[in-house]
Amino acid sequence: MYLTIRPVTEQNREEILSLKVKHGQEHFIETTAQCLTEADKLSVWRPVGIYDKETLIGFAMYGLFLEYPPNGRVWLDRLLIGALFQGKGYGKAALQLLIQRLWKEYHYPEIYLSLFAGNDAAEHLYRSFGFEYIGEKDTGGEDVMRLCIPS
Repeated sequence: MYLTIRPVTEQNREEILSLKVKHGQEHFIETTAQCLTEADKLSVWRPVGIYDKETLIGFAMYGLFLEYPPNGRVWLDRLLIGALFQGKGYGKAALQLLIQRLWKEYHYPEIYLSLFAGNDAAEHLYRSFGFEYIGEKDTGGEDVMRLCIPS
């Protein structure tokens, strides 16, 4: 496994749009089409493809939202591993790579994310990295989790 993160461009956009989750997971995450539409409207979003060598295996979207006092919040808002690649350790490897990327890009001591109730597999993954619920809901009613990065 050799994972890299690449920005969504006109060259890989159609490939990104073809990513799907497993049947039954659709209500846990927005489609890549919805994500890219949102990113096109709000420049703070950074949509990226997750690749194993040259094979697209997933998608993520993150950004820095300065409207949260006092200095803003870094959000890892979307993480999707394609249906064909689930159960092979890609989620864990991708999350590790994304955490490193967010630290390198923003140098914020905390990363936030949210998830729909009942998304047990994602909750287990996030908890294994140290994310904890903080008693907040996001604008869509999802429970917010936070990872505090040790300095």
